[in-house]
Amino acid sequence: MFDVAVFGSLFLTLFVIMDPPGITPIFLALTAGRPAKVQRRMALQAVAVAFGVIAVFGLLGQQILDYLHVSVPALMIAGGLLLLLIALDLLTGKTDEPTQTKDVNVALVPLGMPLLAGPGAIVSVILAVQHADGIGGQLSVWSAIAAMHVMLWLTMRYSLVIIRIIKDGGVVLVTRLAGMMLSAIAVQQIINGVTQVIQNS
Repeated sequence: MFDVAVFGSLFLTLFVIMDPPGITPIFLALTAGRPAKVQRRMALQAVAVAFGVIAVFGLLGQQILDYLHVSVPALMIAGGLLLLLIALDLLTGKTDEPTQTKDVNVALVPLGMPLLAGPGAIVSVILAVQHADGIGGQLSVWSAIAAMHVMLWLTMRYSLVIIRIIKDGGVVLVTRLAGMMLSAIAVQQIINGVTQVIQNS
């Protein structure tokens, strides 16, 4: 039996963690200058990567972490450090990548992971899958995950209209704002990870 409460709870949790409105300026900054067709493809690639990563961790997450002897706080700190590096590039304007790989790289890292499929989302999904009762519970959990990713794709896909309105000058401003937001997210994630390490020791 489909559990609406489980679906709603996980969907809201993922919405807060993955933050579709908050990801919009970062997506616009990272995809600025690409043709509209490429930007739309990157939005789909990023969501597909995020869904793939979260699906793998939802199915095998605890086993993967146990096998690698990686704790959740360590995962949070590593994700935070990666985000901090990306944020520094955005703040300093060093966002250029090799032409052959830049579209794929931006869609995979940092958009797909760790921005969308970050430690917070991964841990939430692992716990939700573990606590889901029966087929109905599992169906509710995976429906919430799928619905969240559809919302992410729609948000990024239709945010591209903003670029046409704000032009190049606005894109530069959005890039710097995105860098500030991303650096704050990264630092907070590192602090949370360190705090958990201290509490667990």
